[in-house]
Amino acid sequence: MIEDWQHFLLPYQQAVNELKVKLRGMRKQFQDQDQHSPIEFVTGRVKPVDSIKEKMVRRHVLEERLEQDMQDIAGLRIMCQFVEDIYQVVDLLRQRNDMTILEERDYVTNVKPSGYRSYHIVIEYPVQLVTGEKKVLAEIQVRTLAMNFWATIEHSLNYKYQGAFPKELSDRLQRAAEAAFKLDEEMSEIREEIQEAQTLFGRKQAPDELLNLSLEDKKGAD
Repeated sequence: MIEDWQHFLLPYQQAVNELKVKLRGMRKQFQDQDQHSPIEFVTGRVKPVDSIKEKMVRRHVLEERLEQDMQDIAGLRIMCQFVEDIYQVVDLLRQRNDMTILEERDYVTNVKPSGYRSYHIVIEYPVQLVTGEKKVLAEIQVRTLAMNFWATIEHSLNYKYQGAFPKELSDRLQRAAEAAFKLDEEMSEIREEIQEAQTLFGRKQAPDELLNLSLEDKKGAD
């Protein structure tokens, strides 16, 4: 029986912290080369103990099998601007040698009946502890901002209805999911113009930021 959950979850927290730094570093590298980054931003969390226990009961996960059978104790989420970016991120993750991809689930192409879209990747990630190396499972979800907005709302409603949505609400959610994906498709149609505008805006911001820093330095000197 797990008596010290803080100790048990420590490697997962370390994995989340390290992966957030690495994934955000990928975005910085694209920006450094004045290229469009397929990664807009990255979030991560360790599943709360109460949620772990609830899922163990719901999914009939034995405590002694927890580390092997629960794949999302450590969870990362990568947000993208465009649907095409999702698959670019997936390809980038496949090329990395600091993690091992165990499973991929494409809910972008194979949308769930509820309307949910996202790309899920289960990885095995080695964490260096003072006691030695420990490999932990982590789930990385890659989705667009529109997909994330819908999924966040659906997740909140799921707590209220425990998955048993009234038909009218379920139908509305499906229509909202279709509308969100239609938005993604429209943005993809004008992707090149958006990226060009963002590049020009970024170049304009850089001198302005340097000017502001220079003014602040001058004030400090005064």
